[in-house]
Amino acid sequence: MIKQDLLENQAKISYLALGSNLGNKFQNLEKAKFEMERYEIKILKISSNYISESWPDPSKPKFINLVLKIKTRLSAIELLKICNIIEQKLGRVRSKKNDPRSCDIDIIDYDQKIIIEDNLIIPHPRMSKRAFVLLPLFEISKSWKHPKFNTKIVKLINSLSIKDLRSIKQL
Repeated sequence: MIKQDLLENQAKISYLALGSNLGNKFQNLEKAKFEMERYEIKILKISSNYISESWPDPSKPKFINLVLKIKTRLSAIELLKICNIIEQKLGRVRSKKNDPRSCDIDIIDYDQKIIIEDNLIIPHPRMSKRAFVLLPLFEISKSWKHPKFNTKIVKLINSLSIKDLRSIKQL
């Protein structure tokens, strides 16, 4: 039993997608990164910032997005709770789905595992179709593979439409 406890307590490599399309977007993302460090989430790599259209309504404010590679001893559920706390601290109000928000944090990958429990689905169910997740993720982890589909990130990016690829720009 001790061996199992040690394994569960080891740090996990995970990826988080952050976005903001309200207020001072850059400052919101910087504050989110700062808060993570306070909750024992070690940031290993940070992608560039990317600007993308708001989806599904491009008339709403554009997003600034980035992806983080992190290391944490938190469980996936604990990580989700911390991400939600950070979003709230930064003023996120959950009203209608896809409404503009000061901070959005999605767990893209948790230790290359497939997790479905409570309000958590990992890998994120729509990440493989989102240029604003895949391009920053590719920037910091070119060999990353989708845990569920066992597909390399390059193949996922190549499956995106030209329109999707043109809707995002690295800043």
